[in-house]
Amino acid sequence: MMRPGPATIFMAGDSLTRVIEIVLQGNQRGAEGVSNPAYQEKTRQLGEILRGSSGTRPRLAKDTSNLFRERQHMPVRRLDVRGFNQVLEVDQSAGLVEVEGMTPYVDLVSQCLRHQLMPAVVPQLKTITVGGAVAGCGIESSSFRYGLVHETVQEMEILLGDGSTVVCTADNEHRDLFFGFPNSYGTLGYALRLVLRVVPVKSHVKLSYLHFDEPGAYFSALARECSREDIDFVDGVIFGPGEMVISVGEFVDNAPYASDYRYRNIYYRSLRDRAEDYLTTENYIWRWDTDWFWCSKNLYAQNPFIRRLYGPKRLNSATYTRIMRWNARWKLTRHLDRLRGVHSESVIQDVDIPIENAEAFLAFYQDVIRFMPVWNCPTRAYSKNAIFGLYPMDPETLYLNFGFWDVIRDRQQRPPGFYNRQIEEKVLELGGIKSLYSDSYFEPDQFWDIYNKPVYDGLKQRYDPGGAFADLYEKCVLKR
Repeated sequence: MMRPGPATIFMAGDSLTRVIEIVLQGNQRGAEGVSNPAYQEKTRQLGEILRGSSGTRPRLAKDTSNLFRERQHMPVRRLDVRGFNQVLEVDQSAGLVEVEGMTPYVDLVSQCLRHQLMPAVVPQLKTITVGGAVAGCGIESSSFRYGLVHETVQEMEILLGDGSTVVCTADNEHRDLFFGFPNSYGTLGYALRLVLRVVPVKSHVKLSYLHFDEPGAYFSALARECSREDIDFVDGVIFGPGEMVISVGEFVDNAPYASDYRYRNIYYRSLRDRAEDYLTTENYIWRWDTDWFWCSKNLYAQNPFIRRLYGPKRLNSATYTRIMRWNARWKLTRHLDRLRGVHSESVIQDVDIPIENAEAFLAFYQDVIRFMPVWNCPTRAYSKNAIFGLYPMDPETLYLNFGFWDVIRDRQQRPPGFYNRQIEEKVLELGGIKSLYSDSYFEPDQFWDIYNKPVYDGLKQRYDPGGAFADLYEKCVLKR
């Protein structure tokens, strides 16, 4: 079925008059930006602060971060963007939502659900911000249909290093920044306002679980499910060499029951025992947040007694992130490892592998990395004509995201990044690409060959000629 390109969102049944209105409204926004006075004043003040910080690189001051790489301590000026956290408009008829860049997805989803809508792709954790998901590469179980988060964007207003802002769309004079901003991680500017695609929802999601004991059959079935037009969500979990589960979701108006995994029950465990399940749409969207997928086990939150001490209000990604930041600051687990005589390496990665090479990657993973479970999420280009230069993926290919997040402990001391480097090499060998939200160890030439140095240099020269921000390699590999 032909799908509209990334700059055009029309709903079924739109009249020609309505289509023209949407196009004209989009063009007007692109030329003038948002007319909200409060937003305009915040933007003006932030630009003045940034202009006044000349000579000192800015870093965002915000309440949460889902980056899993420590930054070097160096002189910086904190740019407080926490006030850019409002949903500006939900346009049900146009299928669009206008939102400020530091709005966490939990707030955006809440506003959209009031209109029986959801963002077309909602990353897994409540604390992820809209701007962060676009500057990075957000994914979820609707990505087999709509692509990565940045492929749902219709318009962005970007704060540049000189304090000015530009509005960019897929077809205006700043289209190079529109297609170059994803995977730039704040090295070209910050998204202050975005317009995203939203899609209709029903009250519940029916989940069907398909169980496999052989990788080839599992990956073939994932590809087959992604070709269906009658479902809304697809993802999978690998629990071990002979235990794999595909989750297929579809919106329904009525459900015979609704399971709840926000406190006593743990979602990922249910996949192993059930053939089907029903969740409210809101609980489905946040099914992974309560236990940080399964990583809450490292904070003892899956122990029934400790879980009661946490309580339902603290079982979420916000709590776990605070604990993680505290541990990174005081290095408690590192000291404990030294006392026990073990050496540790964090392996927190999301990699996208062409589906035809997924079995080969799994074989490598089971031989070298080994810890389980592993999350799988399929994604493919929403529009085959949209090329996002800093995260190049073949628009004709179905990719499978492998998400794995834990620590490898070893009695033998290894070189820095011993396991992560092997992952990077295997991903390249298999024609995949790696997200940059966590530790990376690429050599400069290798990095820029992957992440498109000619395109990046052109964007940097046009939009940050004064070098107000670190470049992508400095930030994501050298951690500056």
